[in-house]
Amino acid sequence: MSEPRNDVHVLLVEDNPGDIDLVKDALARFSSRPTLEVATDGSRALALLLSGERKRLPDLILLDLNVPKTDGREVLAAIRADERTTHIPVIVLSSSNAERDLMQAYRLHANCFITKPADIDAFFRMFELIEQFWLKLVKLPAPVTT
Repeated sequence: MSEPRNDVHVLLVEDNPGDIDLVKDALARFSSRPTLEVATDGSRALALLLSGERKRLPDLILLDLNVPKTDGREVLAAIRADERTTHIPVIVLSSSNAERDLMQAYRLHANCFITKPADIDAFFRMFELIEQFWLKLVKLPAPVTT
């Protein structure tokens, strides 16, 4: 495994305050200590990603499908349609087990689809695995500045 980067930026697109807090707690346990930015609706996520108002794009996006204003499917489609963001890995984190949601996420080129566990210990274990794979094993592209 490669050394974890200590400058990883994660964008979480999630509207549930409880899930946001759980993700913050889970990421705080990471040895890589990623920086977390939260968009509580899809329109804000797209503004952050596509408006050019930021200096650096996130290295990884955690995306809930059912967020207000612009839903996660539309966000994913927009991410993949824009050459500035198409390279960013997108992990869909959903409470859905529906096959149609899974298939639609992959058709829109999500990198993976994970159903959020209801059990808190399983939730933290899921994030341990995300860190192991996405931040330690996988080589992410160098940070992209806009």
